[in-house]
Amino acid sequence: MKKVAILGFGFMGMTHAESILKNSELDLVAIIDKNPKAVEEKLLSGTGNFVTGKLAQEKLEQIKRYSSLNDCLEFEELDAVHICVHTDLHYEMTRKVLLHGKHVFLEKPFCLNLQQAEELIRLAREKDRILMIGHVVRFMPPYQKLKEYIDNGTFGALKFLSLSRFSGVPAWGEWMDRRTTYGSSGGALFDLLIHDIDYVNYILGLPGSIKCDYLPGLLSKHDYISALWSYFDKDLKVKIEGGNIFHSSFPFQAGYMASFEQASIQYSTMKGDIIQIATDSSLEEVPSGLAGDGFYNEIAYFAQCINQNRSPVECMPESSLQTIQLCYDHL
Repeated sequence: MKKVAILGFGFMGMTHAESILKNSELDLVAIIDKNPKAVEEKLLSGTGNFVTGKLAQEKLEQIKRYSSLNDCLEFEELDAVHICVHTDLHYEMTRKVLLHGKHVFLEKPFCLNLQQAEELIRLAREKDRILMIGHVVRFMPPYQKLKEYIDNGTFGALKFLSLSRFSGVPAWGEWMDRRTTYGSSGGALFDLLIHDIDYVNYILGLPGSIKCDYLPGLLSKHDYISALWSYFDKDLKVKIEGGNIFHSSFPFQAGYMASFEQASIQYSTMKGDIIQIATDSSLEEVPSGLAGDGFYNEIAYFAQCINQNRSPVECMPESSLQTIQLCYDHL
């Protein structure tokens, strides 16, 4: 088993802990948070967009707590660190962990500064360490099924694809502080819509052109996005829309609609266990798998990579860097 630590114990840190504790290849030995005593309180708060389960209290009690990354790196024999802190700390924390010779699972977005992201990629190569960025949608069963339909030509050629992702403005954890440091998180473009931007690039490649409108919100100048991608060689259009300009209690929702030559399909987290398949004469519902399983799937994949000491194919840092550049292309 590989010994790992989690840096940052907000919603994503809790989600990582849940998945690590379920994985037989990983041993969670430390949690690093600036307020270690608040770990149990955070677990009980249940914040975030997905509910992935409840961590076993007795297991958590056996895991060491640190308020400092430096102390954890000094006193623990670690193989990897899962970094789940706010975007403006990604470069500093990832660089420190790589310099200590540890593998890194870094939550998206990579780095808002492209040069810093490139530096981290070079450093991971120099240290021969795995650096994987958490683009979880790639690992979610409903989105994996869409990719299979496209790749296998199940319903003929894809003609149009629309993806959406909406939430209320986040108000849990440290998100209220982000309102006073306007733009530091990257806003909905880099923190929310990046999921769909990365996914479309992953399944279809770079677009020929992007047309985009955006609106400001409480976190950045681009907290609502409406974009149209054109693929000239495929006679294909892709729409990406979403944001977090709604009130905090607004229900999270994400999904897609796709028009193929022979059928149209729809998936939404609001009815998250099915994919609807429509033709001119019928409407069929098929199991979609649960989107929340993607959180476990991506960490299981990272565990395989570090156990086999092989670079991730699904979420190479170079691909994540390209996703950041694509986000900027929308502006």
